[in-house]
Amino acid sequence: MSTYTTGELAKLCGVTVRTVQYYDTRNILTPSSLSEGGRRLYSDDDLRHLKIICALRELGLSIDNVARILSEKNSRQVISTLLEEQDRVLRGEIEEREAKLRSVEQMTQAVRSWSSFSVESIHDIAFTMEGSKKLSRVHGTLLVLGLIMDAIEIFTLILGITRGVWLPFCIGMPVVILLAVWLVRFYYRRTSYICPQCHTVFRPGMKEFFFAGHTMKTRKLHCPQCGYDGHCVETFRTQE
Repeated sequence: MSTYTTGELAKLCGVTVRTVQYYDTRNILTPSSLSEGGRRLYSDDDLRHLKIICALRELGLSIDNVARILSEKNSRQVISTLLEEQDRVLRGEIEEREAKLRSVEQMTQAVRSWSSFSVESIHDIAFTMEGSKKLSRVHGTLLVLGLIMDAIEIFTLILGITRGVWLPFCIGMPVVILLAVWLVRFYYRRTSYICPQCHTVFRPGMKEFFFAGHTMKTRKLHCPQCGYDGHCVETFRTQE
């Protein structure tokens, strides 16, 4: 078993010699033995004990609270719970910071893609990013139901051509048409658009929405606020 002087113990735990001595005076870290010259000597168990004290101090516990916890019969369970909770909190903070970092990276890429931008433009980017996850779920729903519609149409058509059974096709096509109408309304009710000129967030009329040319993230619309005609940025509609 190794033994350590006060200075060696302090160095291993990243604290000062005075701190180790202070813990001794508070009876929360007493040396296992003394040398012939009266110097304090600490064991491996003392080293582990000091590391626990340092961890508790980093959690913000006062010396009195540390002493109280260490004097408890179930101190190991209490300390374990405290450390587990601190682990949970720190991991939550890391996830939050990583999410913010991803947002910053996305905003940086978006800003670089704009030939010119202003405070309003940055607001548009942030607003779009905020609803991007919800809008992705909408697109996901459209994709899944669209594949189901295609499957119904193709399967019933093949059945009619190869076996001469047209009843499933006759029943399936009205279902597909009704589902398509529902999908358009579902999509329409959950999207708004940002005018790149005046930065107004608006929802176009259903007819304009349906017949407008569009890309994955924009739709060619008429802004009701400034009269701009062109591609507007799609975002998730926060209010019905």
